[in-house]
Amino acid sequence: MAGGHFGPAGVAKERAGQYQGKVTFSVIIACVVAAVGGSLFGYDIGISGGVTSMDGFLLKFFPGVYEKKQHVHENNYCKYNNQGLSAFTSSLYLAGLVASLVASPVTRIYGRRASIICGGVSFLIGATLNASAINLAMLLLGRIMLGVGIGFGNQAVPVYLSEMAPTHLRGALNMMFQLATTTGIFTANMINYGTQKLEPWGWRLSLGLAAVPAVLMTVGGIVLSETPNSLIERGMQDEGRKVLEKIRGTKNVDAEFEDMVDASELANSIKHPFRNILTKRNRPQLVMAILLPAFQILTGINSILFYAPVLFQSMGFGGNASLYASAVTGGVLCSSTFITIATVDRVGRRFLLISGGIQMIICQVIVSVILRLKFGDNQHLSKGFSVLVVVMICLFVLAFGWSWGGLGWTIPSEIFPLETRSAGQGITVAVNLLFTFAIAQSFLSLLCAFKFGIFLFFACWVLVMTIFVYFFLPETKGVPIEEMIFMWRKHWFWKRIVPGNPNDEDGSTELGERVERTTE
Repeated sequence: MAGGHFGPAGVAKERAGQYQGKVTFSVIIACVVAAVGGSLFGYDIGISGGVTSMDGFLLKFFPGVYEKKQHVHENNYCKYNNQGLSAFTSSLYLAGLVASLVASPVTRIYGRRASIICGGVSFLIGATLNASAINLAMLLLGRIMLGVGIGFGNQAVPVYLSEMAPTHLRGALNMMFQLATTTGIFTANMINYGTQKLEPWGWRLSLGLAAVPAVLMTVGGIVLSETPNSLIERGMQDEGRKVLEKIRGTKNVDAEFEDMVDASELANSIKHPFRNILTKRNRPQLVMAILLPAFQILTGINSILFYAPVLFQSMGFGGNASLYASAVTGGVLCSSTFITIATVDRVGRRFLLISGGIQMIICQVIVSVILRLKFGDNQHLSKGFSVLVVVMICLFVLAFGWSWGGLGWTIPSEIFPLETRSAGQGITVAVNLLFTFAIAQSFLSLLCAFKFGIFLFFACWVLVMTIFVYFFLPETKGVPIEEMIFMWRKHWFWKRIVPGNPNDEDGSTELGERVERTTE
């Protein structure tokens, strides 16, 4: 056996100071290629809003919405309020929710690469169906297949990145997923800006080009190395050590390897990870796996990204102007990710989340006030106020990008012990996609009902989540993922729930002692 008594995380003691290694070319390439999976998610977020504002697409699949768009409507906020149109966007995320739960056991039993490949193939099929759709049923089937791809990709890629990255740069390298996501959004916005000039068939090109990142993700999944954690968990310790030595650039990986072996022995003793994740010792991680992805969506960001052209057109922007404005917001989101990459492992996760939350609240309140005072039924914003609204939305997107955008994925992927990591990530993705589905399906109705108040609605949620982070989220910067249990034991609130004394080196529990007896 590699270690002494196990704690709930499966490690014997805090030995992060003994970890050796550097950032190697192998790990950078692996992280870059794997992160392409994020571009699938981002591309679809960006492409949906632009396509649903194109006349050719609306005329073919949603003629009722097309008719309302052509006539002056009494309420500017209700022009696009159509449940069928909302279902086009939201159906993908409902399918992704179900797929993410299936992806969890696949990721654990067959490895992270298997889920990445499944995600790429599913997305490729969905892109083909969407681009060639001749009726609404075929269109929705394609969306469902895209959702399956996103469910698998979002479940596996953040875990893959967290496990491959060295501890001191885990945050920055994990941001590759967010960078790929935001790049996908920006790329989709620019493509929409070009293809809307190709009416009435430009929407097919927009949807079909999703095949490009799908192919890259599939090929990447085939050529990538499996993570050492996954190999060790599946009984391939020698191969796991070889991969660990390769990605760390040194033979001296004993401490990190021993932590992985300890964690894998405990992980393999857990036959029902979803049931295990409900136990008291995993309560903090479960709470974070549910609340962080929910909060990420309740910022309101997806409403802006999904429906940016629709939202800007509702505010009186012309068709070209609305797509241009959405492309600007996509570019801002993409560039903001570099701020996180540069700062996340220096200033920490908590600082970014709290400061980003404050900036988002201010921006949303300002936009709401402008719309309340200067925009109403059958009115248009003046040029000056239109520019101010776009600036405020860009500042909101900027704050989201360097706070909740990437960290909403990074933190859940790094806090779970190995025995519940796949299950935990599955829950994170499922909750994210559940709330994404709910907001995507209801946003146009909420916009019609709340009008300018929709921004205040989301601002209130940002206030709640900022307070939550301040009091209940410990700092995970620089903490090895195999030793997160010690972080919870030292937190002012969670130490009352997590068993074990933080002053005890081994932190033995009944489960840990039982695992030790079975492995001796």
